This record gives sequence, C-alpha cells and structure tokens, in this order.
Amino acid sequence: MRARPSGHARTRGTALILVLWLIVLLTALVGGFAMAARTEHLQGRVMVRGVVAANAARAGLEYAMTRLALPDQRLQWRPDGRPYQWRYAGAAIEVRVTDENGKIDLNQADPQLLAALIQKAGVDAAVASRLAGAIVDWRDTDTLTQPAGGGEDADYAAAGLPYGAKDAEFEGVAELEQVIGMTPALFARIEPHLTVYSGRSRPDPAFASAEVLDAMGLNGADIVAQRRGAGDGAPQAGMAGVGSGTYSIQSRARLADGRQSVLRAVVRVGGGGLPGMAYLPLRWEEGSSPR
Repeated sequence: MRARPSGHARTRGTALILVLWLIVLLTALVGGFAMAARTEHLQGRVMVRGVVAANAARAGLEYAMTRLALPDQRLQWRPDGRPYQWRYAGAAIEVRVTDENGKIDLNQADPQLLAALIQKAGVDAAVASRLAGAIVDWRDTDTLTQPAGGGEDADYAAAGLPYGAKDAEFEGVAELEQVIGMTPALFARIEPHLTVYSGRSRPDPAFASAEVLDAMGLNGADIVAQRRGAGDGAPQAGMAGVGSGTYSIQSRARLADGRQSVLRAVVRVGGGGLPGMAYLPLRWEEGSSPR
C-alpha cells in the first residue's frame, strides 16, 4: 500500500505550479511588451519616412519656383506640364508645372469649349452638351436653362438634390462635383485641365495640355511633341505665351526604400502682398504611400 503524500509535499507541489504559472505569465507580458515596442518602432519609422518624403516633395515645389523665376530662358522650366526630374537628399523627384492660363476657366469658358473637353473625356456629344449647359447655369445669375439643356433649380429638385444652381461663379474646381450630371469618374478625368484663376475665355495654347488643345480644335499630340522638342527654356515658335504667375505644381518624391509622397498645389507668385512670402498658396493637397 502506497503512502499518501504529506501535507508538506502537497504544499511544495502547489508552490511549484504557482511558480511555473508566474513564469508563463511574465514571459507573456515580456513578449507583449516586446511586440508593442517593435510595433511602435515600425510605426514611428513609417511616420518619419513619410515626413522625409513629404519634405522632399515640398522641396520640389520650392525648387520649381526658383527655376521658373530664372532670368536665363535656357535654364528656365517651362510651365506647360512637362515632367522635370530632380534629386534632393537622396530622393528622386518629378515635378510638373502648368500655368493656369493653359487651362479652361470654369467661370469664363463658353459652353462649346466645355462640351468639347467633356466629350474628349469619353462622354457622348449630347450628354456633354447638357453637362456643359449645367456648368454655365451653375455660374450664371438667370433662371433660364441653356438651349442644349442644363440645370436650374427645378432640375436639381427633380433629381432629389437638396440644393439648386448656385447662380454665382465657381470658387474652386472641386465645386464642379456639385453640378447636376457630374460623376466622380468624369470629374477625375477633366479636373487637371480646369481652373478658376485665369480669367480667360480661351486657354493659352503655349501652356495647354494635349486634351485642352484638342478641345480647342487643335492637334494636341503634335503641338505638345513639338513644344517638348523645342527644349526646356525655349518656347515653340509662335507660342511664346503670356504667363499668369499662377501655377499648378505637382511634385512627386520617391525615397530609396520606395516611400512616396505627392504634393499638388496651386500657387501665385508674389505672396499676395504678404511680407516675406515668395508665393501665395491657393490650393494645397498632400498625400503619401509606402510604395
């Protein structure tokens, strides 16, 4: 017959089990703290790299402003949307600058030019004409619908929209998304070619994109190719252009580890009269991605 364990032996066994559980608990806690510390380290690194990329993109914009202001035309950057490559602090930067005079002004363009741009974006001619009419109805002060169709208050109400035509000028290109008939996909396609800052009824071909040139009835692809072939500083013959001093700038920075940041801005040279400012930001959008 086996002897039953004494109370002292049972106590020691219980203590051993408690110690083992305590070791397991401490191991789990240490592992959890280590995992949290590593996660925070990685998050911090991602944030730091994002800041580095964003600053590199900002440097691209600042550098573009200096190149635009150079007195030597051979060294000037042309604000016609062509890509310029630059390196800064180990980052590869691509900068595109477009003079706002090369874009279609939402507040000044006639319905025919607006319809032509929309049609070039892949929209049926009749639908493009109605949408162009709705753009004009949005900005004009009367209550009459455009001959080709458009959008006044009654049309917005019939579409279930809680607002009507603004009957005032566009304050920004993003406002176009509120116009009846506009879709996010179409807006994304035509937004790069639109402005509210030029004050011109027709864009300046010297700075216009191929899409805008096509909408104007010109051969956009050929003109852009000839313009690029003329060199960075020299304008194409017969297309010297009159700069507005207001530019759309896209600066894309890519770090060696693949981290990217994109800065899209509209700036006006001179700082709007504010002391110490080289330019006045009119629009500013920043974004980044890990790859």
